Amino acid sequence: MRKLFTIVVAVLLTASVFAQSPEKMSYQAVIRNSSNDLITNTTIGMQISILQGSTSGTAVYVETQTPTTNTNGLVSIEIGGGAVVSGNFSSINWANGPYFVKTETDPDGATGGISYTITGTSQLLSVPYALYAANAGTANGGGNFTHYIGEQYGGGVIFHLWKDSASVEHGLIVALTDQSTSKKWSNVTSTAIGTSAQSIWDGLSNSNAIVGQAGHTSSAAKLCLDLVSGGQSDWYLPSIQELNMLWNNYYTVARTLSQIGGATQLASADYWSSSETSFEFAWYFLFYYGNTYFTDKNNPLYVRAVRAF
Repeated sequence: MRKLFTIVVAVLLTASVFAQSPEKMSYQAVIRNSSNDLITNTTIGMQISILQGSTSGTAVYVETQTPTTNTNGLVSIEIGGGAVVSGNFSSINWANGPYFVKTETDPDGATGGISYTITGTSQLLSVPYALYAANAGTANGGGNFTHYIGEQYGGGVIFHLWKDSASVEHGLIVALTDQSTSKKWSNVTSTAIGTSAQSIWDGLSNSNAIVGQAGHTSSAAKLCLDLVSGGQSDWYLPSIQELNMLWNNYYTVARTLSQIGGATQLASADYWSSSETSFEFAWYFLFYYGNTYFTDKNNPLYVRAVRAF
């Protein structure tokens, strides 16, 4: 069976300003046939499924669409805006992830999308905050937080808060400046670290695994782990989901950074995460569009450390 070559799962806010939360998110993919040739300027049939738990998990929502590829074989759709086959997109509880996007494609749109010969499944790493918050409920331990998003605290600026089952307050803090604007993910690019560096949420564990890899001498993670700033020395390279949470509160954090002497704004640039995908690639976050991508570990990208309390 032919495969869908996905270049990016881009999650954007597309709802009306009058809506309580967005009910669509954007998805882009490059469509190739079995000969690896681009399918260009062609109307295709697509069936999109949101799977819960794994790549073979339960489909909580299914829809069909008939978009047209461009001259580069790129197709752009808004999930949640197609013809519903089953489920309700607005009632998906994004807090009960992980979720995966499965696409089934019929290259001949004239058939109405009934002969799906190209398939692809990718994890949905970035979920709009408003979509998540619509169903996530309250944090463990309830409200009444001592701290707040955008507070200058602990050597940086708070961008996420939660309470554990014992009602102890925790948070994530972003550093006041970039640690680099041109740093490779790691000097080791011939061997995968594996699951110990592939968490999408635990950046500290990922960072420790990166610097502990055989042959390691230099990395974005090491820059962060070695950082001493604001009287704190427990910084690390954030996971891809931690960068997504930072993006979700970008405006509030940016306002605070603008009022702190010596602090610098997060650039409209590519920032490394600590989440590995393979021996060759790792995830990064683009702070211009708010999208997640993966790229070669040799590429020099921006680095901004975070810490937890």
